[in-house]
Parts: sequence; C-alpha cells; structure tokens
Amino acid sequence: MGVGFVISIAASGVAAMTELKRKQAAMLARAADMTTVLPMSVYSLLPQYCLHGMAEAFMSIGHLQFFYDEAPESMRSIANAFFWISIAAGSYLSSFLVSLIHQYTAWLPKNLNQGHLEYFYCLLTFLQVINFVIFCVSARWYKYKMFLGQEQTNNGNNTTK
Repeated sequence: MGVGFVISIAASGVAAMTELKRKQAAMLARAADMTTVLPMSVYSLLPQYCLHGMAEAFMSIGHLQFFYDEAPESMRSIANAFFWISIAAGSYLSSFLVSLIHQYTAWLPKNLNQGHLEYFYCLLTFLQVINFVIFCVSARWYKYKMFLGQEQTNNGNNTTK
C-alpha cells in the first residue's frame, strides 16, 4: 500500500506539471476560450493516467489483502464492506473538496485557461503526502495478527517456529 501512496503522489505531481504545460500551450496559441484546439496531444495525459491506475492497483489490492488477512474470519465480509464504504466516503470527500475550492477560489472557472487547476493538483499532492506520513506512522505502530506457529519477536516481526 505504501508503494501505491508514493505512485499516487507522483501521479498528482505529473498532473500538475501537465496542466502547466497545457496552460503554456494555450497561452502560446492565444486561446481565449475553451473551443480553441491546442497544439498538444491527448497522449500527454497518458503518464498521469497510467500512474493513477498503477497506484489504484497497489492500493486496492493492498487494502483488500489487509482486510482479508487481519479481520477475524467471521468478520471478513464486514471488513470488505468497510473497504467499499471508505471508497465511497473518499469520493464524497473529493466532491466536497472540489465544491469548496470552486466556491472559495478562482482555481476552477468554466474556462480552465483562466484558472489555476495546477494549484488544485498541488493541493492534492500535499494532502497525499500528509496521508502517506499518517500511513507510515500507523503502519509502524500496527501489530499484525499472529497465526498458528508464529511468535512475536522483540522488533515486532512475526517469525515462524
């Protein structure tokens, strides 16, 4: 899951850089509105989408594996439900964040050439870095469930007898 966090941070950073490149192309093309075709390929979006896809794969698989392994056997369905609830809550929180940014800043106007979408991506990158730090602290303090035939060592790692 940590790898997914790092890739997601990189993807948001790449999205911010791509937006800066898009705005520069719009400025050079003197695009006053959103109908002007920019001299920029849609394939410039490919790196950020590939990175976001890879991050999602690492995160989703890691979450599901964690819930499956660490939840008591009688609660695995509930643990998986919590995974999907957290995905839904994250989507609502994301929509709320976009609404707040749209309401209180000029970052996301109807004409993106006049806005600062790159600031939004930088904010997301910053929030993801904070999330990653919280994840690292939580992962460091977490005590894994021991299975039969394992004993806890002094450094917290499980070893097999």
